[in-house]
Amino acid sequence: MDINWSDLLNAIALVLIIEGLMPFVSPSGLKKTYESIQQIPDSKLRTFGLVSVIAGVMLLLLF
Repeated sequence: MDINWSDLLNAIALVLIIEGLMPFVSPSGLKKTYESIQQIPDSKLRTFGLVSVIAGVMLLLLF
């Protein structure tokens, strides 16, 4: 399998853009979100993470 470095770098760039939107647009909202996340049990966060990974892999395979 040949790695397409351009696609990989584009994907990383998109992740950085998406991750940077919230702190740029609403830093106080981000802080409140982080505080509320601390109240969620680890098992639920882990489940959410797993579902997100599975959804991402399915989208990659689909397209």
